[in-house]
Amino acid sequence: MSFKDILVHFDGGLRDEVRLDLAARLAVAHDARLTGLYVADTSLPSWLEASALAYADAVDADALVNRLQQGVREGAARAEAQFEARRRQDGFNGEWRVASGRMAATVALHARYADLTIVGQDDPQSPRPPESTDFIARLLFTSGRPVLIVPAFGNFTTLGETVLIGWDSGREAARAVNDALPLLEKAKTASVLAINPQAGVNQSDRVPAADIALHLARHGVHAIANHTIAKDISEADVLLNEVFDTNADLLVVGAYGHSRFREMLLGGITRRLLQEMTVPVFMSH
Repeated sequence: MSFKDILVHFDGGLRDEVRLDLAARLAVAHDARLTGLYVADTSLPSWLEASALAYADAVDADALVNRLQQGVREGAARAEAQFEARRRQDGFNGEWRVASGRMAATVALHARYADLTIVGQDDPQSPRPPESTDFIARLLFTSGRPVLIVPAFGNFTTLGETVLIGWDSGREAARAVNDALPLLEKAKTASVLAINPQAGVNQSDRVPAADIALHLARHGVHAIANHTIAKDISEADVLLNEVFDTNADLLVVGAYGHSRFREMLLGGITRRLLQEMTVPVFMSH
């Protein structure tokens, strides 16, 4: 099993190159088609619209929009140049796209036609505008596809050689493990960690994660099953500590959350992981 269509999102930031590096290596390893996507969102942020209206006599709204559009064009051109240079270097089959629209909805639309979408963690030093603060949550919950989130800091010379799977026997975790099989099948080592586990398929099993490890073994994935009881530390922190202790280069987990008043809300564990991640995180909902 392998990925055949991979999508990587460019936002014009300094981390575009890091995401492209991971995406290109995955495309070569899986003989996949890689699509680079830059979203040209030229709509004014709500706070800027309000300012322009409040000071209509002092602000040249047309000039403001023109500057915004020029910035978008320049960002798209830089990103395209990066993408094309890497395609020439690695020789993968690829396509460059510039699409107009709201960021989350547009990336989600394109993600539905890819096996995997690669995006960046929110950078606390360069936060997204208010309209796109829930970008990753909306992408996870509306695209119907798995997402690989790349940390805002660090470089990653390997991906998926040593994999940690967070397992709780739930629907989201099962979906994430299934979607991650192309990566898991290529892993050198994999471990499954159940935290404060409930009983699995085998009610008498002393190792609650053994059932999913057995399933993975049938796919040729040798995964070690572990479990831990942690009452005084959050499950997210247990996973982050385990990533460090095992020197994992990829974390696979289900994305938990719900929709309320048409807004996508992340569960506490998912949000914590996305805030504190130190390695790429593979998520499905």
